[in-house]
Amino acid sequence: MALQVEDLEDQSKYRQILELSYGDLIPFILDYLRRKTGVTIFFWSVCIIFLITALRIRINITGYFTFLDIFTHTAIGIILLPLVCIPVHEILHILPYYFSGARKIRVGMDIKQYLFYVTAHRYVATPCQFRIIAMIPFILITLGLIFLILIMPGLWRWSLSLFLFIHTTMCAGDFALINFYYIKKNKKIFTWDDADRKIAYFYEEIQEERRGDGEKGRWGDGETK
Repeated sequence: MALQVEDLEDQSKYRQILELSYGDLIPFILDYLRRKTGVTIFFWSVCIIFLITALRIRINITGYFTFLDIFTHTAIGIILLPLVCIPVHEILHILPYYFSGARKIRVGMDIKQYLFYVTAHRYVATPCQFRIIAMIPFILITLGLIFLILIMPGLWRWSLSLFLFIHTTMCAGDFALINFYYIKKNKKIFTWDDADRKIAYFYEEIQEERRGDGEKGRWGDGETK
């Protein structure tokens, strides 16, 4: 049976380790993207690889197309495709939420932080569910774009490769959250959101004390905002 929010209030079984206000998402994201782990090494490496790929494609099309055509497709890759992709990206977050049993799903935007987010009000997500929800948009959109880049002609290859890099940077928040889980990989972490108060809560299942999990810091164990 799926866990309920009330189940996590049993202090003999679960302990709150983080209370994260949506207004503090940017500091949280920057903090966990700076922490050097396999997750962040992968993220920054992919960003660099996709940027270099886009630049190589741009160099290869030099002299074959007019400046106006190249400028137009640059704008398509940097502006148009990212805007079109935002609802697609969020829908790909929604679907695993829905299929895992969540129903009170909401999509929000924080203009001050330039963030879009999907949340499921008072739905408890397991570690596995959370990782799938976080990574599905990056995986599916990246694979789709790589396929299109391989089969499309030069100008579209340029705009799509540029967008591939842009979309990867758009996934920074997802990777920061995955890194939070990775750093605390010795813990079994459950999370739920109060969408009305715009706060995310993270709880660990209480187990025997394990060595090697002394990670401390601003967003450390037992610290709330």
